[in-house]
Amino acid sequence: MRLLILTQKINKSDPILGFFHNWVLKLSEKFESIIVVCLQKGEYDLPSNVKVFSLGKEEGRSKLKYIFKFFHLCFFSSFKYDAVFVHMNQEYVLLGGLFWKILNKKVFMWRNHHYGNILTRVAVLLSSKVFCTSDKAFTKRFAKTILMPVGIDTDKFSIFKFQFSNQEKKNKILFLSRISPIKRSDLLIEALNNLKDKNINFICDFYGEALPKDKEYFENLKNKVKEYDLQNNVKFYGAVPNYETPKIYSEHDIFVNLTPSGSMDKTILEAASSGCIPIVVNDYFKDIFEPEMIVSESPSDLSTKIEFWLNADLEKIEKVKKRLQKYVSENHSLDVLIDKLVIIFNKNDK
Repeated sequence: MRLLILTQKINKSDPILGFFHNWVLKLSEKFESIIVVCLQKGEYDLPSNVKVFSLGKEEGRSKLKYIFKFFHLCFFSSFKYDAVFVHMNQEYVLLGGLFWKILNKKVFMWRNHHYGNILTRVAVLLSSKVFCTSDKAFTKRFAKTILMPVGIDTDKFSIFKFQFSNQEKKNKILFLSRISPIKRSDLLIEALNNLKDKNINFICDFYGEALPKDKEYFENLKNKVKEYDLQNNVKFYGAVPNYETPKIYSEHDIFVNLTPSGSMDKTILEAASSGCIPIVVNDYFKDIFEPEMIVSESPSDLSTKIEFWLNADLEKIEKVKKRLQKYVSENHSLDVLIDKLVIIFNKNDK
C-alpha cells in the first residue's frame, strides 16, 4: 500500500511538531512508499521510500501559491498513492476531499482539538475515518471516529534511557511548553512563591518560547519572578528540539502541565514515560494518576501537591513512576499507535 500524508511541518528539530518525524519514520517501515506534503519543511532524515514536498511556507509563499502547489502535488501524483492521511489540518480535507472521493481514495483525518465548527463537520463528512486521542475532542462525537493512542516513542522517552541519580533530580521541577496564557505558567509561578514562603527548597526550569502575540504575557511572567525574588529558584530556557526533550525530562523529578482539560497533551505522557511525576489539571487522567497528581486551577492546591511529591517517600515515588511508565508503554506508545493505524488503513483500503 502507498500512502499520501499531509501535515503542517516536517522538521525533527521543531520543539512542538518534531515528534511527527518519528511517526513518518515508523510508518515508512509498513508501507511500500509514502509521499509527504507539508506546509513547511526543515531538517529531516527519512528513508528512500519517503518523499517530502513543501507547500513553501519556509520560502514565504502566498496562500494562493500554497493552494496551487497543493493541487499540483496531490492531484497530478494521484496514481502514486492509494490512501490519504491528513494530520491535524482539516483544511487539506476541505480542499481535496471531493476529488479524493471521485478517485475512490480513502481519507483518514487526525484531529484532536476540542473546538470545531461547520467546516470541521464537512471535513468529517469527507473522511473515511477520523482519529482523536481525547474523549473531549470535537470529532469524538461522530460515529466514524476512532479513539487512538497518543503515540509516544517509548524507546526515546524512557525511564531507563538516562540514569540520573535521585540526588541529581531531587527537588527539580520542569515546565516544558509553549509560553502562553492557556498553558497557565503564571499559576505555577504563584504556586512556587507559596513554596518559597514555606522555605521549601526547589529549582523549577521553564523550557519554551512565546508566540509574538504572547510576548507581553511572557515579560509579565519574568517580572513576577523578580517581584517574588525567585531568581535563584526559577530558570527560563528557550524552546528546544523535540529530540533533546527526553534528557530534559529525565533530569527532573516533577513535571507540571496546566493545560486545561479538553485535549490530550502528549508532553504529559512523554514525561511519565521518562520517569517524571506529572502534576496536571487535565481530568482525563483522574482515573490513571494518583489523586495528588490532579490539581485545580488554584495556586494553593498546586503548591500543596508539589510539596507532597517533594516530600514523598522514595519507595512510593519509584513505584508510581514504574507504574506510569508501564501504562504509557502498553497504551500510548508509538508502536501501538502505528500498528493500529496500519490495520485501519489496510482494512478500509479493501
